[in-house]
Amino acid sequence: FSFVVFFFQAVYMCEVERHHPQVLQNQDKESFSRLEDPLPAVVGVTYELCAGIVDKPGLSLEEIACGEVLEECGYRVAVTDLRKITSYRSGVGVTGSRQTLFYAEVTDQMRTGAGGGQAEEGELIEVVEIPLEDSMKFAYDETLPKTMGVIFSFMWFQNNIAPKLPKK
Repeated sequence: FSFVVFFFQAVYMCEVERHHPQVLQNQDKESFSRLEDPLPAVVGVTYELCAGIVDKPGLSLEEIACGEVLEECGYRVAVTDLRKITSYRSGVGVTGSRQTLFYAEVTDQMRTGAGGGQAEEGELIEVVEIPLEDSMKFAYDETLPKTMGVIFSFMWFQNNIAPKLPKK
Protein backbone atom coordinates (compact mmCIF):
# COMPACT_ATOMS: atom_id res chain seq x y z
CA PHE A 1 0.00 0.00 0.00
CA SER A 2 1.24 3.49 -0.80
CA PHE A 3 -0.22 6.41 1.09
CA VAL A 4 0.76 9.97 1.69
CA VAL A 5 1.45 11.90 4.86
CA PHE A 6 0.18 15.49 5.07
CA PHE A 7 0.53 18.32 7.57
CA PHE A 8 -2.85 19.94 8.27
CA GLN A 9 -3.07 23.16 10.23
CA ALA A 10 -6.57 22.23 11.44
CA VAL A 11 -5.29 18.94 12.91
CA TYR A 12 -2.41 20.80 14.56
CA MET A 13 -4.77 23.38 16.08
CA CYS A 14 -7.03 20.63 17.47
CA GLU A 15 -4.00 19.16 19.21
CA VAL A 16 -2.97 22.59 20.55
CA GLU A 17 -6.48 23.03 21.94
CA ARG A 18 -6.44 19.52 23.44
CA HIS A 19 -3.02 19.95 25.11
CA HIS A 20 -3.26 23.66 25.98
CA PRO A 21 -6.97 24.64 26.08
CA GLN A 22 -6.17 28.00 27.65
CA VAL A 23 -4.15 29.08 24.60
CA LEU A 24 -7.19 29.53 22.37
CA GLN A 25 -9.27 31.34 24.98
CA ASN A 26 -9.28 35.13 24.62
CA GLN A 27 -6.31 35.15 22.26
CA ASP A 28 -5.95 37.54 19.37
CA LYS A 29 -3.96 36.63 16.27
CA GLU A 30 -0.88 38.57 17.33
CA SER A 31 -0.52 36.98 20.77
CA PHE A 32 -1.36 33.54 19.35
CA SER A 33 1.57 33.72 16.92
CA ARG A 34 3.90 33.86 19.94
CA LEU A 35 3.11 30.55 21.62
CA GLU A 36 5.53 30.05 24.47
CA ASP A 37 5.37 26.26 24.34
CA PRO A 38 4.47 25.22 20.77
CA LEU A 39 3.78 21.58 20.00
CA PRO A 40 6.02 19.87 17.45
CA ALA A 41 4.72 20.09 13.88
CA VAL A 42 4.36 16.30 13.75
CA VAL A 43 1.11 16.52 15.76
CA GLY A 44 -0.48 18.07 12.65
CA VAL A 45 0.52 15.17 10.40
CA THR A 46 -1.99 12.59 9.22
CA TYR A 47 -1.95 9.59 6.90
CA GLU A 48 -4.15 10.32 3.90
CA LEU A 49 -5.20 8.85 0.61
CA CYS A 50 -3.81 10.55 -2.45
CA ALA A 51 -6.44 13.19 -3.24
CA GLY A 52 -7.19 16.46 -4.94
CA ILE A 53 -9.80 19.10 -5.48
CA VAL A 54 -12.00 18.82 -8.55
CA ASP A 55 -11.22 22.26 -9.96
CA LYS A 56 -10.02 21.58 -13.49
CA PRO A 57 -12.90 22.20 -15.93
CA GLY A 58 -12.98 19.81 -18.85
CA LEU A 59 -11.16 17.00 -17.03
CA SER A 60 -12.93 13.88 -15.79
CA LEU A 61 -12.62 12.67 -12.21
CA GLU A 62 -10.36 9.91 -13.54
CA GLU A 63 -8.05 12.38 -15.31
CA ILE A 64 -7.83 14.52 -12.17
CA ALA A 65 -7.10 11.41 -10.07
CA CYS A 66 -4.27 10.39 -12.42
CA GLY A 67 -2.76 13.88 -12.14
CA GLU A 68 -2.90 13.74 -8.34
CA VAL A 69 -1.23 10.32 -8.24
CA LEU A 70 1.61 11.70 -10.36
CA GLU A 71 1.92 14.94 -8.36
CA GLU A 72 1.64 13.44 -4.88
CA CYS A 73 3.02 9.91 -5.27
CA GLY A 74 5.22 10.08 -8.37
CA TYR A 75 3.48 7.33 -10.38
CA ARG A 76 2.19 7.76 -13.93
CA VAL A 77 -1.19 6.03 -13.92
CA ALA A 78 -3.43 5.86 -16.99
CA VAL A 79 -7.17 6.45 -16.76
CA THR A 80 -7.61 2.81 -17.82
CA ASP A 81 -5.55 1.73 -14.76
CA LEU A 82 -8.18 3.15 -12.39
CA ARG A 83 -10.99 1.14 -10.90
CA LYS A 84 -13.81 3.12 -9.29
CA ILE A 85 -14.66 1.80 -5.85
CA THR A 86 -17.43 4.18 -4.74
CA SER A 87 -18.40 7.77 -4.03
CA TYR A 88 -19.33 9.01 -0.58
CA ARG A 89 -19.86 12.16 1.47
CA SER A 90 -17.27 13.41 3.91
CA GLY A 91 -17.13 16.40 6.23
CA VAL A 92 -20.93 16.36 6.31
CA GLY A 93 -21.09 18.72 9.30
CA VAL A 94 -18.83 21.29 7.67
CA THR A 95 -18.44 21.03 3.89
CA GLY A 96 -20.55 18.09 2.74
CA SER A 97 -17.88 17.18 0.22
CA ARG A 98 -18.41 14.34 -2.20
CA GLN A 99 -15.40 12.08 -2.64
CA THR A 100 -14.86 9.40 -5.25
CA LEU A 101 -12.48 6.60 -4.35
CA PHE A 102 -10.44 4.86 -7.04
CA TYR A 103 -8.06 1.90 -6.87
CA ALA A 104 -4.95 1.52 -9.02
CA GLU A 105 -2.10 -0.93 -8.88
CA VAL A 106 1.31 0.63 -9.44
CA THR A 107 4.71 -0.87 -10.22
CA ASP A 108 8.23 0.48 -9.95
CA GLN A 109 8.22 0.89 -13.74
CA MET A 110 5.36 3.41 -13.41
CA ARG A 111 7.35 5.63 -11.04
CA THR A 112 8.52 8.82 -12.73
CA GLY A 113 9.42 10.91 -9.70
CA ALA A 114 9.40 11.17 -5.94
CA GLY A 115 5.97 12.75 -5.65
CA GLY A 116 5.63 15.06 -2.69
CA GLY A 117 3.06 17.51 -4.00
CA GLN A 118 3.62 21.12 -4.96
CA ALA A 119 5.57 23.21 -2.46
CA GLU A 120 4.20 26.44 -3.99
CA GLU A 121 0.73 25.29 -2.91
CA GLY A 122 1.96 24.63 0.62
CA GLU A 123 2.04 20.86 0.14
CA LEU A 124 4.63 18.88 2.02
CA ILE A 125 3.83 15.25 1.25
CA GLU A 126 5.74 12.09 2.07
CA VAL A 127 4.85 8.83 0.32
CA VAL A 128 4.57 5.96 2.79
CA GLU A 129 4.43 2.30 1.85
CA ILE A 130 2.69 -0.14 4.20
CA PRO A 131 3.43 -3.87 3.75
CA LEU A 132 0.29 -5.87 2.99
CA GLU A 133 0.73 -8.06 6.07
CA ASP A 134 0.73 -4.95 8.29
CA SER A 135 -2.21 -3.21 6.64
CA MET A 136 -5.00 -4.05 9.07
CA LYS A 137 -2.80 -3.45 12.09
CA PHE A 138 -2.04 -0.02 10.61
CA ALA A 139 -5.73 0.63 9.89
CA TYR A 140 -6.78 0.04 13.49
CA ASP A 141 -3.77 1.58 15.23
CA GLU A 142 -5.27 4.63 16.97
CA THR A 143 -1.83 6.10 17.61
CA LEU A 144 -1.41 6.68 13.86
CA PRO A 145 -3.68 9.58 12.83
CA LYS A 146 -5.61 8.80 9.66
CA THR A 147 -8.88 9.52 7.95
CA MET A 148 -11.83 7.18 7.69
CA GLY A 149 -11.10 6.95 3.96
CA VAL A 150 -7.75 5.31 4.73
CA ILE A 151 -9.39 2.76 7.02
CA PHE A 152 -12.14 2.08 4.48
CA SER A 153 -9.62 1.62 1.67
CA PHE A 154 -7.70 -0.98 3.67
CA MET A 155 -10.90 -2.87 4.46
CA TRP A 156 -12.03 -2.70 0.82
CA PHE A 157 -8.66 -4.02 -0.34
CA GLN A 158 -8.72 -6.89 2.18
CA ASN A 159 -12.20 -7.91 1.00
CA ASN A 160 -11.80 -7.42 -2.75
CA ILE A 161 -8.15 -7.71 -3.81
CA ALA A 162 -6.19 -9.59 -1.14
CA PRO A 163 -8.18 -12.87 -1.47
CA LYS A 164 -7.18 -13.03 -5.17
CA LEU A 165 -3.46 -12.52 -4.56
CA PRO A 166 -1.14 -15.53 -4.76
CA LYS A 167 -0.38 -17.00 -1.35
CA LYS A 168 3.23 -16.90 -0.16
